[in-house]
Order: sequence, then C-alpha cells, then structure tokens
Amino acid sequence: MKITRIAAYQIDLPLHEGSYKWSGGKSVDVFDSTIVRVETDEGIVGHGEVCPLGPFYLPAYAGGVRAGIAELAPHLIGQNPLELGNLNRLMDAAMKGHPYVKTGIDIACWDILGKATGQPVVTLLGGRNGEDFVLYRAISQQPPDVMAENVARYREEGYRRFQLKVGGNPDEDIARIHAVSKMLQPGDKLIADANTGWLMHEAARVVRGVKDVDVYIEQPCLSYEECLSIRERTDHPFVMDEVIDGMDMLLRLHSDRAADVVNIKISKFGGLTKAKQARDLCVSLGIAMTLEDSWGGDITTAAIAHLAHSTPTEFLFTATDFNSYVTVSNAEGAPQRKNGRMSAPTEPGLGTTPRFELLGDPVVDVS
Repeated sequence: MKITRIAAYQIDLPLHEGSYKWSGGKSVDVFDSTIVRVETDEGIVGHGEVCPLGPFYLPAYAGGVRAGIAELAPHLIGQNPLELGNLNRLMDAAMKGHPYVKTGIDIACWDILGKATGQPVVTLLGGRNGEDFVLYRAISQQPPDVMAENVARYREEGYRRFQLKVGGNPDEDIARIHAVSKMLQPGDKLIADANTGWLMHEAARVVRGVKDVDVYIEQPCLSYEECLSIRERTDHPFVMDEVIDGMDMLLRLHSDRAADVVNIKISKFGGLTKAKQARDLCVSLGIAMTLEDSWGGDITTAAIAHLAHSTPTEFLFTATDFNSYVTVSNAEGAPQRKNGRMSAPTEPGLGTTPRFELLGDPVVDVS
C-alpha cells in the first residue's frame, strides 16, 4: 500500500459557552481546526485532526499545521502508511521538530491501518479495558461563584472530575478552589490547573491557602524547575502538563518524583504512535495519566478515546471529550459522552467519517 494524496481542510469550532478562558487572561472564542486526509493506492482513506489552543499556549498554531503539512506531505507520497514506525522516522528526518504538524498525518495512518486490518484503533493500541472510561470537565476561568455553579451543573450531567482553570490572582484563585470544593461529593476529584500562570511566590501562597482542600495542583509555573520547587513545598497530589513533551522529560520527572500524574497531549508528541510510546512508558514506570490533546472536535475526540480506552484502567486518571464543548460536529461516528464517561468506537479504524459538506475545498492538496 502506498500514500497517493495528502489533503488538509480548515473548519471553525465555536464553543457552547461562547469562550474558553484560562491563565494570564488568555481566551479563545472559536477554535481553528485542521482535518487531514490521507489517500492510498488501494482506495483506503484515513483522517486525522489537529487543533492547537491558539498561538499563545504552546509552540503551535493553526496556520502552522497547514503550512507544515504542505512542506512535509511531498516527502510522504509513495510511502507505506501501514509502516507507522518508518513513517514517523521519515517525518522526523524531513522536518525537525513541529510534532503538531505530524499529528494529523500519523492519526490518519492509524485510521488506515485499522480499516486495512478490520480492527478498531483501540485494539491496535493494546486492547479495550472495561466498558468505558472516566472523563473530566474543564471549567473556564470565571469569578468563584460562577465556577462553582458551573461545576454543580456539570456534575448533574455525570462528570465527577473537574479541571478548574486558575493561574490568575492568587487570592481569587484560593477563593475559586474553596468555592468549587464545596460543590463536590465523595468520589469527585478536583484539579486546580494553573496552566503555567503563577510565579513561584504566587503558587506557594495558593498551595498554602488551600492546604485544607482535597485538590490536585496542576502545572503551577512555567518551567519544570519552578514546578518542582512547588511540588517540594506541598503534600497535594501534583500534575505536570505543559512541560511533558517527550520521553526524556517523563524519565526525568520519574527520577525526580516531580509529579503523581502527567498529561499526555497527542499533538505534543506528534500523533498516536509516540503518544502510545509515552503511555506505555508511564505504565511501566507506574505513573497515572490524563490522555488528551490541546483541543479538537470529533476526530480528535475519537483518537483520544481509542488511546484512553486501551490504557489500563488503574493508570488512566482521566481523559476528555472535546466534541461536547463545541457547537459544530465535524465527523460522523464520533464517540459521545454518557454520564461523564465515554467508550472508543467499535468500527474499523477511528470509526469516524468527516462531514465534507462542512469542510469545503482543501486548503492543502499534495499528490
């Protein structure tokens, strides 16, 4: 089998809540997503999706996805999409860095592999664990009482894990955490996610100010070293996110005992191939994980679902369902949440089909 064509489509994904706000005053109203289509000489077609969280969150931006694909795709025409190890090595040789550019292509090739073998991607990634898996809900940064109300509302929808967007004024963040904690019931989990937003002295004040609250502290500061200094000052369970971008960082974190949970975002690693490697390493090291991506719609959600559902249950801290946050469905067959939980599709491949009536003409087309 050989790749004969790679195309990319652009689609906007507005939010149900109107906007999504997190640390440092950052916010997004509409997410700019890219759908990647990989065609083969045997007629089997695969699709992936990449959706950075704006250009000011991570070293990734939506226009860069499409520009990068236009640069990378000519090197992949004629290659075998089933040989995912070889394909990833070729992408890394043809383009240094920029893992988010490679993600949609890699996911699309997993979709092709599943269709070619008649198996869902979850089976190829290791096999389904249980009937479903647990989801978290991200709570956009608002005044404390509004965030508490939103947690109560999402709890009624079945969510039991809440990622609270903090990383602002320390006094207000302490109030946010206390207000939300009062809405929780036994078995619920609360994560205070600063998204790198605090300086060390601010993070130190917050962990001291919520010492009596059962809360996970996630990525309080910008650098690994700053986060580690906060980790050493608190007995709260600790999550690392933005600094987790490769195997070397996972090994360093494990050696330093720098966190109890790590977040693995598929597009930070370059696709499902390397995200699976990171997942399997964490299982070997005994590290729990949140499996997710920066953002996305139905196809991203499906990719997350296959990776999460193939992860041993005891190591899966939680995962996310991005397609429930947005008003536009960009694919049919995507998994949907049910009572705060989700399961991976059972159809071969990802189990999704893009809604091309919404996508229009490709903005990148290489054959």
